[in-house]
Amino acid sequence: MASLRDKAGRPVVAVTGMGIVTSLGAGTDENWTKLTGGQSGIRSVQRFSTEAMKTRIAGTVDFVPVEPFNAPALTERLGEMAGEEAVAQAKIGGRGRFPGPLFLAVPPIEIEWPQRTELAIASGANDQIHYDDLLRAAATGRYQRYYDRFVFGSVGTHLADKFGTQGMPISLTTACASGASAIQLGLEAIRRGETEAALCIATDGTVNPENLIRFSLLSALSTANDPPEAAAKPFSKNRDGFVMAEGAGAVVLESYEAARARGAPILGIIEGCGELADSFHRTRTSPDGKPIIGCMRNAIADAGLEPAAQLLVARQVAEIGAVPFARVHHQHLPGARRGKHFSDGRDRLSEQRDVVAEGLAEAAGVHEIALHVDDEQRAAARLELELVGLGLDRCHDPSSKSDNACCGLLYAGA
Repeated sequence: MASLRDKAGRPVVAVTGMGIVTSLGAGTDENWTKLTGGQSGIRSVQRFSTEAMKTRIAGTVDFVPVEPFNAPALTERLGEMAGEEAVAQAKIGGRGRFPGPLFLAVPPIEIEWPQRTELAIASGANDQIHYDDLLRAAATGRYQRYYDRFVFGSVGTHLADKFGTQGMPISLTTACASGASAIQLGLEAIRRGETEAALCIATDGTVNPENLIRFSLLSALSTANDPPEAAAKPFSKNRDGFVMAEGAGAVVLESYEAARARGAPILGIIEGCGELADSFHRTRTSPDGKPIIGCMRNAIADAGLEPAAQLLVARQVAEIGAVPFARVHHQHLPGARRGKHFSDGRDRLSEQRDVVAEGLAEAAGVHEIALHVDDEQRAAARLELELVGLGLDRCHDPSSKSDNACCGLLYAGA
């Protein structure tokens, strides 16, 4: 029987449920089938006109209707779908009664151009429209629905009500590391003994004109519009930027002791977790890879591994979920840097972004689930691996006012 405590005396934390929605489809089964079948979720944007835009492609989730359509509404619905799958698999709690807190990774939420236009018209200004004009229109009380929808905590509040989680929901935004950060918060809450279960959701449905234009102005997006499915090429020398996408990932975390006591399915164990800031540049990672390498080392150290065993463990990792972000320096990081520090020279890297692209907040959660689903397939093939992956994301959100963040999670197979 596995120990109920780790080497530091903390409760061992298990994953008992997973859920996922991407541009490929809804659910772990559909996503795995299409992922391994080589299908792409990147397509030409149809929900709004991209005429005169340099980038006209994205990994949009077009099969989930929301009315009225806006980014927070789609973000919420995607998170709800992923959470429902994860909770159902974990068979935890009752309907609308999840026995633990919600840790939610969401993108920045702000009033969008259509709503701003409506406020501007209502302001009655005849010349230039200033912020005070918009405030005057908002003060009439006719636009309370916009406040309720676009306040930052709205998605978290609604999902907490939906699942009946305990306490106040924690909403966080660390850009592309958000999903991993949400899982980290759930892990640490269980380790501290504050709860025996946590629902961690990362969700993002923000492909809209203003976001596409903002990232295009930064020259951050790929302009390889034709064919769309060939635009995302993370390890290619001719990579010209990332591809925006939407989706959601969710996991149910439980203390191993509580999960075993109720007969829950043990999908995996979170052995360690690490984070590190990268202050090199607002949108580019340090070319020497030190912050990312340090983040990975922190995750391995948090797992309680002795220094002499770290290289052995890294060699047992069959695949590393790698995320190259910088447009200039990305080719130096995946193989040369990570391989130098963490492998036997035979770099085996796994990357799902070439088919599901890059969500701004849910990326880490989606790709860590993809890594675990991958492990279930390998287990069926009787590959004996102690570790199934190390999910890593770093912040490249130019709107972030803080240093770029890295967050890694170290998993062990069940």
